[in-house]
Amino acid sequence: MTSRRIVLALMTGAAIGLSAGAASAQTEIQWWHSMTGANNDVVNKLADDFNKAQKDYKIVASFKGSYADSMNAGIAAFRAGNAPHVLQVFEVGTATMMGAKGAIKPVQEMMKEAGETFDPNAYLPAIAGYYSTVKGEMLSFPFNSSSTVMWYNRDSFKKAGLDPDKPPKTWPETIDHAKKLKAAGISCPLSNAWVTWVLIEQLSAWHNVPLATKANGLDGFDAVLNFNGPVHVRMIETLAQLQKDKIYDYAGRTNTGEGRFTSGECAIFLTSSAFYGNIKANAKFDFGNAPMPYWPDVAGAPQNSIIGGASLWVMGGKKADEYKGVARFFTFLSDTDRQANLHQVSGYLPITKAAYEKTKADGFYKANPMLETPLIELNNKPPTENSRGLRLGDMVRMRDVWAEEIEAALNGTKTAKAALDTAVERGNQMLRQFERTNR
Repeated sequence: MTSRRIVLALMTGAAIGLSAGAASAQTEIQWWHSMTGANNDVVNKLADDFNKAQKDYKIVASFKGSYADSMNAGIAAFRAGNAPHVLQVFEVGTATMMGAKGAIKPVQEMMKEAGETFDPNAYLPAIAGYYSTVKGEMLSFPFNSSSTVMWYNRDSFKKAGLDPDKPPKTWPETIDHAKKLKAAGISCPLSNAWVTWVLIEQLSAWHNVPLATKANGLDGFDAVLNFNGPVHVRMIETLAQLQKDKIYDYAGRTNTGEGRFTSGECAIFLTSSAFYGNIKANAKFDFGNAPMPYWPDVAGAPQNSIIGGASLWVMGGKKADEYKGVARFFTFLSDTDRQANLHQVSGYLPITKAAYEKTKADGFYKANPMLETPLIELNNKPPTENSRGLRLGDMVRMRDVWAEEIEAALNGTKTAKAALDTAVERGNQMLRQFERTNR
């Protein structure tokens, strides 16, 4: 073979190789999340299943720390020009994401542009409404939604002479149970995680009292906090009194204290319904759950609960083909069978009506009634202006301010009324600052 023919052959081979490489190249979709433990395994499996189901796109799932950490990292990455395509953000970060000008691509808009079928009415109203504009446009994609429930140790109930098949429904009943548990030698009868979510945010919705004006901020960033009324003051005041004798025992601002329930230390523990997987894996005792307690003298209580958890935000500034990949992935996630399975495995809520109905029709809740408890709460009554959810600016930092004041009441350095008055005042200052910077 002449040298000229050798060169031509090499060039042809190289061209064929390049063509084959181009044909097999996948578009990578970066997904940053905050799921740990068993739920991290769920995320990785979803990404792997999608990657195996098609060849055009590859989801790369990356753990980026806590919810607050991953949100801050995502916004910083956007400013630096290297944001992920999909960012998991917890529900209280919604206003912050909305205020990040140009940083997001509304999910409903993206799905339409990508040609993917997308019907906001297919999702559970209590979930979809949280992540939608006043006009009903969905901004982010619901992913792992949960609500607060009351978990309890059935073995501890039996030890205290309490009927584990009849958990308390009201706060007076719950307090009476806690006192009997204490008398039976239980060191931590009553506690909770996520102090502001449980004792301010959910308490407000469950009793149909406002946390802030403007439908708790859903109807405008100019909302004003007002959670220093009688229902909130009585809740904090009651727990502060119980704290003195350790009938109630504070467990921290986030969910770091949840292990006190799985270890058997705390007998009644209010936290996320998504705690189910950890309890099932780690508890060495018989357990159950029930709806949140309520104050029976509050008119109309209980109302409905609101969601926690997180949604998936699509970051701005990406290419059309990349958005097509994200859209296909969201369609994949919305599949009814997949959503039903995700709910049943993780303990998070099904995000679509079809997945909920399928789970019920399959008889799943008859054998696993605990997983329906948060859905019963969410659908207890049609949402009101006070129970649709909340959307307040700088909510991540504001929660710490509220928690700081609640802690002052619980340790006796402030009265409950003074603590909540200050929490409202400090929070409103933060809201006005957020409003000024996001006009």
